[in-house]
Amino acid sequence: MPDAPAGQVRSLGIVGPGRVGLALARLALAAGLEVLVAGAGDVDRTRARVDGEAPGARAVTLAEAGRADVTVLAIPLGRLRELDPQALAGALVVDAMNYWWELDGARPDLDDPTTSTSQTVQAHLTDSRVVKALGHMSLYELENLAFPLGHPERRGAAIAGDHPRDVATVARLVDMLGFDPVALGSLADGVRFEPGTEAFGADESADELAAMLHRFWDSQRGRVVARARGLL
Repeated sequence: MPDAPAGQVRSLGIVGPGRVGLALARLALAAGLEVLVAGAGDVDRTRARVDGEAPGARAVTLAEAGRADVTVLAIPLGRLRELDPQALAGALVVDAMNYWWELDGARPDLDDPTTSTSQTVQAHLTDSRVVKALGHMSLYELENLAFPLGHPERRGAAIAGDHPRDVATVARLVDMLGFDPVALGSLADGVRFEPGTEAFGADESADELAAMLHRFWDSQRGRVVARARGLL
């Protein structure tokens, strides 16, 4: 597919045909995007799931999903190392994954306060451009609380990334999906909406979400992170 102009999104790749991935697929289809979904198994097995729950989306390989304008990772973070970095080389990747010690086990590399989990994702996907977004939103919010621009009940969606142009593109995607983008800083700032923070799963307006993200540094987790990073 030809490249989209900067900031425009015409196609969305989704890695992970689970409930979150398919909820995002349905939102993207409603927004008029071409949707490409990749799973861990063969394409035929992914196709059966996609055809049943997100008709109109297309089951593809990981490399094909990586050629979309934006590619969302919606798999358990513990499976990060299973992703072939070369299949996503050059891709604008949205990290919608989270670390759950109950599922992933004790992982010091994912629980290090000096870094965010999205920085760990970026370190693995060396030739991709990673932006953190969408992972702090509840499944209920994704399935039920997407609204048109200007709707009084519209919710906010946090975005963190190191490159302004990529953040702007992901903000455009978030808007198309039915949420107000709230950009807050670099990929390192993604720690402010990881699990265990006030913003995680809050399902709030953009203004309230921004306030929560700002208050992070006054929280216990925020103080731990600030001390580890030499900010206190």
